[in-house]
Amino acid sequence: MAVKLRLKRMGSKAKPFYRIVAADSRSPRDGRFLEVIGTYDPIKGEDRITLEEEKALKWLNNGAIPTDTVRSILSKKGIMKKFAENKKAGK
Repeated sequence: MAVKLRLKRMGSKAKPFYRIVAADSRSPRDGRFLEVIGTYDPIKGEDRITLEEEKALKWLNNGAIPTDTVRSILSKKGIMKKFAENKKAGK
C-alpha cells in the first residue's frame, strides 16, 4: 500500500479548509484516510497551519510520500529539514 501525505478539502463553496492526512494513494481526495496530521486554512494565511510534528515524522519515516503542496507546508514548518537530518544521522 502506497501512502501519501495530502490535503483533504473541507469547508463550503468558496471557503476552503483543508486537513493534512495520511491516505492510501488509491483512495479519492476527500475519501478514506489513515490519520489526520494537521490542518491548513488558506483563507486566513500561513499562520493558520497546525501540524502534529511527531505524526508527520512517523509517516515520513515509514515511507509516506508528501504531495507538492504538503511538502511545501512541511518545509515551512521545518519538518522536512528534521526528516532529512534524522535520515542522515541514521545512515
